[in-house]
Amino acid sequence: MSGAPVDGGRAYRRVLDRLGRSIIAGDLPAGRVVNVEWAMEQTGASRSVVREATRVLVSLGLLVARQRVGLTVTASEDWDALDGDVVRWRLDSADHDAQIAELLDLRLAVEPAAARAAATRRSPEQAAALVAAARELEDAAARRDAAAFFEADAAFHHGVIAASGNRMFVRLQAVLREALRERTPHASVRWRDAPADARLHAEVASAVERREAGVAEEVMARIVRGD
Repeated sequence: MSGAPVDGGRAYRRVLDRLGRSIIAGDLPAGRVVNVEWAMEQTGASRSVVREATRVLVSLGLLVARQRVGLTVTASEDWDALDGDVVRWRLDSADHDAQIAELLDLRLAVEPAAARAAATRRSPEQAAALVAAARELEDAAARRDAAAFFEADAAFHHGVIAASGNRMFVRLQAVLREALRERTPHASVRWRDAPADARLHAEVASAVERREAGVAEEVMARIVRGD
């Protein structure tokens, strides 16, 4: 989640989402100059809420503040591509397919390695938590409960990342959460494959518990590829 709002309210999130999506969708093209007054008119939000939202957008690289110019929309190469909000906005835009491809490349580079590391570095508590999350995932798949499936899936993959002991991997948690949200089954055809996917998660948990690093790495790669 990008930056904390000053007022903690829904108005901040609404303004941040609206402006962020407008930039990523190209409705506010690169080079466009905007100011707080314009954003207040567009969103109906207070000055303090707009200032906080634009401050966060600057921190994400979607806007740049220049003296005597104002806030300028940036090109996509300047965006913080590893921020969870930026990933979510791209997934909801015409850039969806490109974002999915990039997420797959990132996950294939990171998650199998994280699973291998987890098998050698995990604590007993972390191993037990992975086994429990895999069981919850299997149960959610059997019940076709999308919300429970997503939460169990997120708990499992976040647990593997945490058990890897790699703090740089941990920084990718928000990105990983959006990738997992995208793969949560909803249609019947996707639920058909969910039990097999859940069983692969159980295999990873078992491999991590038994400290079988090579098996954990190989099976995690299968999960990410969707084998």
